[in-house]
Amino acid sequence: MHARLSPFILVSASKCIGCRVCELACSAAHQRGGVSVGSLQVPLSPRLYLTSVNNVRVPIGCRHCEDAPCAEVCPNNAIIHTTEGVQVEEDRCVGCKTCLAVCPVGAMEMAQVWKRGKPAMRRVVDPSAPGGVRYEPASLASKCDLCRGREGGPACVDACPEKALTLVDPIEVKRRRNFEAALALSRTYEEV
Repeated sequence: MHARLSPFILVSASKCIGCRVCELACSAAHQRGGVSVGSLQVPLSPRLYLTSVNNVRVPIGCRHCEDAPCAEVCPNNAIIHTTEGVQVEEDRCVGCKTCLAVCPVGAMEMAQVWKRGKPAMRRVVDPSAPGGVRYEPASLASKCDLCRGREGGPACVDACPEKALTLVDPIEVKRRRNFEAALALSRTYEEV
């Protein structure tokens, strides 16, 4: 098995009740400073998104693809593979939205940038604007990072009241299944 297989969050649609606790937990886990309602200085911005279709509700998040199209097309190498999955290096992102266009599950989002509780602005060349320049809110690529650095793993998995979310390590799943198959085969040979 390829050693670069990335973990990902698996969702059980039959368990999800659409409560959005996963989104709140995700947002709170990525807030700098406080995480209580009174200490929030910027709007909540989750990195997974509850989606409803035909009475099915599931949060959609990054699958941390092995051949991640977002990483392949990023012109600044701002999206990279790490031992913790596919990650966005915000310092390199220019907000070009190329990753947004190629994500096969729609997990990529452009998140507004905030500085000191106010929206950060970026300068855009616009010949129709006075002086040929206008300013607009800055945004950068944002997606599930599996709560990189958070003790205890992804906050959404911890917070889900129905246990609909599971962090899956494909390498561990393969090892477990190989072990179970070996045990089953050994019992078969003992019976023969």
